[in-house]
Amino acid sequence: MGPLSRLALILVALGLLAAARSLADPQGLWLLVDTGDLTLSVMRGDVALKTYDNIAIGSNGPTRNKRVADEKTPLGDFRIIEVRVNTRFHRFLAIDYPTMDDAQRALGDGRVNQSEYDALRRAWNRGGPPPQDTRLGGHIGIHGIGKGDPEIHAAFNWTNGCIALTNEQIEDLLQWVGRGTRVSIR
Repeated sequence: MGPLSRLALILVALGLLAAARSLADPQGLWLLVDTGDLTLSVMRGDVALKTYDNIAIGSNGPTRNKRVADEKTPLGDFRIIEVRVNTRFHRFLAIDYPTMDDAQRALGDGRVNQSEYDALRRAWNRGGPPPQDTRLGGHIGIHGIGKGDPEIHAAFNWTNGCIALTNEQIEDLLQWVGRGTRVSIR
């Protein structure tokens, strides 16, 4: 097989991977997180089917250029990659942060080195979860407050970068979403 044939095969494989990652929820549902209004909406197309008010985000607000331990919520488009129950935060919907868009921006502005970028790229090409231990941070998701104080949740953005709902809200949200659901944080 010549170099052009190998390149074509690689491009086709990457295209199939991208297509698989972008498959829409069979019901057409996705989540819109509005970091300005502090709402999370279950969407079908452009229609909000359910909106949860008074969510909390990272204590230092949202960002396009997240770094580990900056307590900022990453902006962008993600997918739910895992649903965890019985966690410190009641329920945890892990998202696929950092994405390749995040990695490419971070390589360009020096927030990650080539080795970290390559590890992220390998994980994405395999279709696995991205490494959570790069300088971009990780362990980002949507969760409840667990045994936390509902009054603090109602008054402050308190997370390390995640999106938090009340325990009742996250329980309700679970009926709408699952692995693969798209999450747009704006």
